[in-house]
Amino acid sequence: MLAGEPAPTGLARRGAKPPVFPVAAIDDPAHPEALAELAAARADEMDADTVNRELSIARKAIGWWQRQGWIDGDPTIGIERRPAPPDRTKALAENQIAALWRLDVGLREKTQWKMLYESAARADEVLCLNVEDLYPQDKRGRITAKGGATEWIHWQSGTAQLLPRLIARRTRGPLFLTDRKAPAGTPTLDVCPETGRARLSYRRAEEIFEENTRLLANPLASPEDIEDLDGWTLHRLRHSALTHDAEGGTSTPMLLARSRHASVRSLERYARPGVDAVARHVAERDPAARRQSR
Repeated sequence: MLAGEPAPTGLARRGAKPPVFPVAAIDDPAHPEALAELAAARADEMDADTVNRELSIARKAIGWWQRQGWIDGDPTIGIERRPAPPDRTKALAENQIAALWRLDVGLREKTQWKMLYESAARADEVLCLNVEDLYPQDKRGRITAKGGATEWIHWQSGTAQLLPRLIARRTRGPLFLTDRKAPAGTPTLDVCPETGRARLSYRRAEEIFEENTRLLANPLASPEDIEDLDGWTLHRLRHSALTHDAEGGTSTPMLLARSRHASVRSLERYARPGVDAVARHVAERDPAARRQSR
C-alpha cells in the first residue's frame, strides 16, 4: 500500500516479493493524501479485519522508522480503522461439517481437519504437535498453549482411526509435514528427522483449507468461478465444535475446560445457537407438527 501497488491475492501470495520502496518518500507532503486514497480503495476490496491488520502493521513499521531517525512524518494519521461487522455465522451447520468430511482430499488434510473439529483446539496448537506429543491409546495430545503452559487436547474415533496411517511408524518429529524436503535454513525443531520434510505452516494449512472449501461456502456458485470465491477459515472448525457442544447442553465448566478459556465471558461467542439449532427450535414449535403428534 505504501508503494501504491495492489497486494497479491490467491496463489500469487506464495513467494510474492515486496516492491522496492524508499522509506524517505514517506515524508513527501503529498504522501498522506495518496495513502488515504489507497487505503480507502483497499477497504472496498477486502474485509475490515484485513484492512485494519494492514494499517496496524504499517503504523508499527512507521513508528520504528521514526525511532531510527529515518523519517519524521506519519502519513497514516487521519486514516481510521474500519468498523468490523459482528460475525454471527462462524459456526458451520451440521450438514456443512458432513460435506467437509466427504471432500476428496489427502490423508494429511483429513486428519488435521478431523482433529481440529473433534478436539476444538486452535489450529496453531495442532500444527505444532510432534509425534512424541501424542498418546493415541488415550486419544489425547500434549500441546503448548498461549503463554507457554502445557495443556491437553482430546479427540474422538474419527481422528484416532486416521492417525496411525498419517504417522506411518514415525516416532518423532512434526506430526503434519509438507510434501517436500525442508529447505536449507529451516529450524531443526520444524524438520522431521526421519523424512527430512518440514512442518506444515499455518499459512499453507489455511490456504489449503480455504481453497478446498470454496464451493462448500458458496453452494450456488459455478465451479468455473472458484478462483473468485472465498472459502472457510480453519478457526471455524474450533468455533463450530464449541457451538455444537453448547447447543447439545454441555455444561459451562466443561466448555471452559474444552475450550481452555480462562473466563466465562469468552464463551459468549459460542453461546449463540447455530442454524441447525434454530431450525429444530422452530420445527418443534410448528403448530402443524404438534397436531400430527397428537
